[in-house]
Amino acid sequence: MPKLGYLLPTRERVMEGHHETGALLALAEKAEGMGYDSIWVGDSLTARPRHEPLALLAAVAARTRKVELGTAVLLPALRNPVLLAHQAATLDRLSEGRLILGIGIAADTPAIRRDFEATGVPFDRRVGRMNDVMRLCRALWSGQPVDWDKLWTVKQGTVGPTPHRPGGPPIWYGGFLPEGRARTGRLYDGWFPSQPKPEEYAAHLADVRSAARAAGRDPAAITAAIYLILAIDDDPARAEARMNDYLVRYYGMPAAVTRNRERCFAGTEAAAAAWIESYADAGATHIMLRFAGDNERHLDIAARIRRALGW
Repeated sequence: MPKLGYLLPTRERVMEGHHETGALLALAEKAEGMGYDSIWVGDSLTARPRHEPLALLAAVAARTRKVELGTAVLLPALRNPVLLAHQAATLDRLSEGRLILGIGIAADTPAIRRDFEATGVPFDRRVGRMNDVMRLCRALWSGQPVDWDKLWTVKQGTVGPTPHRPGGPPIWYGGFLPEGRARTGRLYDGWFPSQPKPEEYAAHLADVRSAARAAGRDPAAITAAIYLILAIDDDPARAEARMNDYLVRYYGMPAAVTRNRERCFAGTEAAAAAWIESYADAGATHIMLRFAGDNERHLDIAARIRRALGW
């Protein structure tokens, strides 16, 4: 039975001038009470300003009891790995093992390149840096003294506490292109893209599992997830307009550009149910939903869809 997740509208709140966190925490509590399985927070610095994800998830951890807590997605290349290992381990302890680190390398846009420039990270080295950050985090999460002499120097270093789960929280990678699918299979615990169409998902997931098998890993142990954006309305034309307006405001580019690279649905509740179910039929076991505004109403609709699907 697929799990259903919900992305908190941190960027949207900042765009609207509402920097307070109370409404976001209330949405997290509401989602848990409605049976959602996970709560997610996005990551960006100056490109799309929003709440820092690990700090906000710590507050969510204190206000919830059962839901998993995830980043969708964190940019590890922008962070010092020793600090990240310490923060993530503490958050995993706060949540008693509910943390999932969704990670990625970010799209190639001028605004995101400025984030890398602002943090002193070469954009063209972000893939290798991300992989090294996560390798060092995992080493530190072991609780054993670590020696590391690459971009960062660690001498018999440890962090405490260690994560709640031995080895640390699961790491899901958002790579969609062939090299990203192969990278997931070789290195990470879950596949978490936002680009595949339903008819593509099963074949691309098979690539991930094939790469895992080739690396001597258990293909079945890799979680199959998907990140979807929805605008649901009884009037399909109104849903389309809502989605397009949302994407233009959020990304600052024509909606068609975003809709070509992100999986977006606009339409009726019945059609949304069929679309969501198509990903489950293709093999997705954790489906994360992001809503084009009207979060309270969309939470209710998606919960109703879930019940109708028998999840």
